[in-house]
Amino acid sequence: MPKTIKKVGVLTSGGDSPGMNAAIRSVVRTCAYHNIECIGIYRGYQGMIEGDFKEMGPRSVNNIVNKGGTILKSARSVEFRTPEGRKKAHDNLVKAGVDALVVIGGDGSFTGGLIFNSEFDFPVMGIPGTIDNDIYGTSFTLGYDTALNTVVDCIDKIRDTASSHNRLFFVEVMGRDAGHIALNAGIGAGAEEILIPEEDLGLDRLLDSLQKSKASGKSSSIVVIAEGDKIGKNVFELKDYVEANLPEYDVRVSVLGHMQRGGSPSCFDRVLASRLGVKAVESLIEGKSNYMVGLREDKVILTPLEQAIKGKSEIDRELLRVSDIMST
Repeated sequence: MPKTIKKVGVLTSGGDSPGMNAAIRSVVRTCAYHNIECIGIYRGYQGMIEGDFKEMGPRSVNNIVNKGGTILKSARSVEFRTPEGRKKAHDNLVKAGVDALVVIGGDGSFTGGLIFNSEFDFPVMGIPGTIDNDIYGTSFTLGYDTALNTVVDCIDKIRDTASSHNRLFFVEVMGRDAGHIALNAGIGAGAEEILIPEEDLGLDRLLDSLQKSKASGKSSSIVVIAEGDKIGKNVFELKDYVEANLPEYDVRVSVLGHMQRGGSPSCFDRVLASRLGVKAVESLIEGKSNYMVGLREDKVILTPLEQAIKGKSEIDRELLRVSDIMST
């Protein structure tokens, strides 16, 4: 018989992303709908260790669906990586009467939840929250769509300056291990070249592409670079290399940084968060555990947490082809 769920704990962990608040709201209100209590756990796993809990009801999540970041805060917890730390966290959950956990975060957060479950047989359900869209088992993670729109808006503004001064801009976006933001935002913003970790364009090909752009009459260019791209040690060294080999270009660098994580979530992210929150709580009620809720072909599905952690999200090869055609 599945364990009867009477109280659910919800936490956010890892890097924040737009849509996390909408997911918290969804978890809290789905619990209320099914007459289950809900507690918010502040500062992720560290808050679990310190017992930083707060009862949450439908009215406690008013007016947060439109806010970026996370009202529950996020923190990295070195102590949770130890058996002693996890034991403290478990004792606090038991003392508070919590029967199950919803973890909103990325693969590091899911790994913590998986270990916690294996040690204490504690029901855990994951909701993917990261702007990088780099988690296996879902087509979209919370915050990815919002981040794309933020990046495209920034590049549109940069292009105004690039065109006015006949400049080449290197725009670095987030994506240490995955190029989803760079590829999609690059196509959406009309970038001349897109550099991502999954594809080694090579310095020679980049120079050749920029020379062709110049020869075809383009007076300014935008190159979008994922921070994890392997073509150079960093975007500033790449700038120096291009200036040394193509002196006709006046090169500038713009690193968008953490502004990509902020801002009001898009409608898509708000709806996605609402759907995933409902599925997470109702799956726990059904006795399921150790799954991540995600979206595939517009259907909310479950993926085993271990698979979500170990699997690799694939870059869309067709989008790479589209990008090549659009840069002509």
